[in-house]
Amino acid sequence: MTDDYLLLNKANWDERAPVHAASRDYAVDRFLTEPDFLSDVVRFDLPLLGDINGLRGVHLQCHIGTDTLSLSRLGADMTGLDFSAASLAQARSLAEKTGADLTFVESEVYNAVSALGRTQFDLVYTGIGALCWLPSIDRWARTVAGLLRPGGRLFLRESHPVLWSLDENQTDRLAIGYPYFEMPEPMVFSEGGTYVETDAEFVQTTTHEWNHGLGEILTALLDAGLTITGFTEHRSVPWEALPGQMTLGTGGEWQLTEHQERCPLSYTLQATRDADAS
Repeated sequence: MTDDYLLLNKANWDERAPVHAASRDYAVDRFLTEPDFLSDVVRFDLPLLGDINGLRGVHLQCHIGTDTLSLSRLGADMTGLDFSAASLAQARSLAEKTGADLTFVESEVYNAVSALGRTQFDLVYTGIGALCWLPSIDRWARTVAGLLRPGGRLFLRESHPVLWSLDENQTDRLAIGYPYFEMPEPMVFSEGGTYVETDAEFVQTTTHEWNHGLGEILTALLDAGLTITGFTEHRSVPWEALPGQMTLGTGGEWQLTEHQERCPLSYTLQATRDADAS
């Protein structure tokens, strides 16, 4: 596979990063004025995340760093990694303005071990909306294992692969429109907007994306030498993934307006690195 997907997706994120930082959805102004403010995503994670005070953590695919800063405010020594220089510029600016001691590294996620060092971290955190940009879940799992110290912990909250497979253009029914399983070739999308409210017009509109089934994700982590310690499916997701079929609830999470029992929208997966993982 060529690296075309990297160039296209990076251009897309580079263009949107300053727009995201300026949007009310990311609440950058609240981070600046409220020293204990946490992102909605990390606040949702708190019951399962637990105490991370004193842990050395890395946030993969950290984007503009609001979740990375939130984890730091919970006491973790955090590093953020992303392939978008424009995103990291926003992340570094936020850290500087808030006085947070954060490190941000520009790297494609599969090169994270080379960029950050092997077995350096107690915690690998991956937030929602990250895995769909990666063509191989096996490579991602090996990367996670390489970053974690023996006994170190993965915390992943992600959009559910069932949700990723649904056709968002159907507004009156849940209809499968995309692959559930990882495919060799990407799904190619051309969308002029973004997931925050904005009047901005974008030039970089093409993205390459992949879905990964739950079995593929779990198997990849097990094969990489991790032990699954927790798995929870949720009936909410942080953005309006299915327009016309969702209602905004508390904490910035969207739910199906009807029949919430019919479809998982996100999940939290936790795992630890075995002592003898390669």
